[in-house]
Amino acid sequence: MSRLKVVSAGKPLRADRIIDGRQLEPPEPFIQTMEALDAIQPGQCVLLILMREPFPLYRALELNGYAWRTGRSEEGGFEVLMWHKTKPEEDPALV
Repeated sequence: MSRLKVVSAGKPLRADRIIDGRQLEPPEPFIQTMEALDAIQPGQCVLLILMREPFPLYRALELNGYAWRTGRSEEGGFEVLMWHKTKPEEDPALV
């Protein structure tokens, strides 16, 4: 399976936690994602894998101080890499 190619300093970012929500019923992927985000430290990332784009999640991420990048997988699903918003120089997707 391919992974979202978010690059930092020329190296792909790795997810500290992965949630495969493709076989989960709503709202379980959302609940697991928010719990995982609450548990990570600044500089860590959570990867959510779904078969459809999680538009309601984006608003929750914005309201709760998280940044994200969304990409399409080769299988046609979506992969959302999320992390705590930080100063631009500390952002794992920009450093």
